[in-house]
Amino acid sequence: MADMPQNYSICVVCSGNICRSPIGEAILRDEIRKAGLEDRVTVCSAGTGGWHVGEAADHRAAHVARSHGLDIAEHRAEVFDADHLEEVDLVLAFDSGHVEALRRLARDDADLDKIRLLRSFDPESVADDDLEVADPYYGDKRDFEIAYQQVAAAAPGVIAYVREQLATQPA
Repeated sequence: MADMPQNYSICVVCSGNICRSPIGEAILRDEIRKAGLEDRVTVCSAGTGGWHVGEAADHRAAHVARSHGLDIAEHRAEVFDADHLEEVDLVLAFDSGHVEALRRLARDDADLDKIRLLRSFDPESVADDDLEVADPYYGDKRDFEIAYQQVAAAAPGVIAYVREQLATQPA
């Protein structure tokens, strides 16, 4: 239909797609639902490397998600590739290494413009010049909780940005 709003898609990207990005995907999906945008915005996650393709989220990531009322039990890891850049509107990376890996996949400036550090949407992180979410994989449950809190702090900024993007799309 001509007056149907266009969809907007986000992909959250970390290293292996079993720790940070499944948590990020779950948080953003929940926030999008709360914002009433689930009919217009989709979220996926992927990793820059293929070490864990097909695996479930790390049990510590699943635990921290559950402790916040989110379920990532059905998650299965996949790899982000150049085709993803063609399909998504916004790519949220967790650290500068991810940004560099994603930039290498970009075909043009439009692809490059899609790639952002997730914490760049958190004004406090920007003010502190602390834009990376550390990999909790070699840590403990506390490190996963820190990653969760950092993603959660950026989520309102992501939602505001997505609302702005949707407002500029033709109906």
